[in-house]
Amino acid sequence: MSVGVLFVAYFAVLFAISRWTAGRATNDTFYRGGRRSPWWAVAFGMLGASMSGVTFVSVPGMVQNSAMTYLQMCMGFIVGYVLVALILLPVYYRLELTSIYTFLEQRFGRVSYHTGASFFLLSKLLGAGVRLYLVCAILQYLVFDALGLPFGISALVILLLIWLYTRRGGIGTIVWTDCLQTVVLLTALALIIRALLSAEGWGIAEAVQVIRESPMSRVFVFDDVTSRQYFWKQFVSGAFIVVVMTGLDQDMMQKNLTCRTLHESQKNMIVNGLLYLPANLMFLSLGVLLYAYAARHAVALPASGDEVLPFLCAGGYLGQAATVCFAIGISAAAFSSADSALTALTTSVCVDLWHRPDDERLRRVVHAVVTLVVLGLIIAFRALNNTSVIDAVYVIASYTCGPLLGLFAFGLFMPRRFKPAERAVPYICVASPVLCYLLSQLSATYWGYHFGYEILLLNGALTFAGLLIAKRS
Repeated sequence: MSVGVLFVAYFAVLFAISRWTAGRATNDTFYRGGRRSPWWAVAFGMLGASMSGVTFVSVPGMVQNSAMTYLQMCMGFIVGYVLVALILLPVYYRLELTSIYTFLEQRFGRVSYHTGASFFLLSKLLGAGVRLYLVCAILQYLVFDALGLPFGISALVILLLIWLYTRRGGIGTIVWTDCLQTVVLLTALALIIRALLSAEGWGIAEAVQVIRESPMSRVFVFDDVTSRQYFWKQFVSGAFIVVVMTGLDQDMMQKNLTCRTLHESQKNMIVNGLLYLPANLMFLSLGVLLYAYAARHAVALPASGDEVLPFLCAGGYLGQAATVCFAIGISAAAFSSADSALTALTTSVCVDLWHRPDDERLRRVVHAVVTLVVLGLIIAFRALNNTSVIDAVYVIASYTCGPLLGLFAFGLFMPRRFKPAERAVPYICVASPVLCYLLSQLSATYWGYHFGYEILLLNGALTFAGLLIAKRS
């Protein structure tokens, strides 16, 4: 079966789910799913949503430079999910929030509220644009080039399809489409591994032995504190990355807030964290096996680890089945993160910036405009056509999470009488990531210390300190 036929069939199922879930759609369904989603469906769907198309491509290629040390961060993720479940979710449910940034208004005031929501909008727009650019570029090569469609039109088609199946049901639809997309993603991953084992004549035992004997199978780094892969850097950073990129992210939390009760939402959060570790172990194991395959057959691989899986799958080295599985798998990974991003961005604009959550017409207009803005970003990334620029966008996006960490930490853990001077909040939140960037450059130049993801903690700490200095009691 061709990639194009499967692509059409896949979207047909998504539209069927959308029709089923959006039968009695309202604004409450769009924003909160009517607070009736089963916790297990949210947990399973969030697994796929956490793995964008970039994850599908990049994680197998990570083993080239950092072996399996990414698992150290995945272990930290579990701690982060527990922290979100025990600290943040009770606050969100007690306040019955639609947008989690409403907490900042209740705690500090309107300026802080708008500042936090603006940082989320910037981060999520850039992230959604990059993730969808990757999948659009790959599908252009695998599907749309054969149809003679230019990149801009094919990107428009993909975004139009996503907009169509989310425009009515919103988050109520996405909870269920994410479940389908997680199934497709994991099935595609398993089938690609199976195709690789079949091509080499390996059984499971032989494949495990190949992985164990590879120098790329190293997981733990305890002997080099300056390394970005040092265990405690990765572990602690992993915990806080989950706190900010799940617990302080409207996109991810909007799904959790569709659960019926706090207890169910907490179960969903912890189960999702436990699932993330074995899922990434599969991706990393695939990466080791891909490099072993290339070495045995003297295949010259691309220099970038991100290009290894697409090169071997789309290049026909592992057979037509692997090519099809790769195309469908990366589509599922990208769409499961992009559809919820469009919904979360729409929610934040309507609720946080316009303060009109009940205006259905506004919601529909904003949803369409957000989709067009993301399309513009995709086309801009295509015009730049520079991987280092895309990497830089991810760095910028990660820097935007630090101010959110500082704002929420100050709001949750400082006495309620402690409030910063509101007009200083935007300046503090902008200054903190700028200072972090300067410190990271100085540290690498003069002390030989290279910041990894722990820059997030420094960013949040500087924001917290700035708020403390600017407090009014």
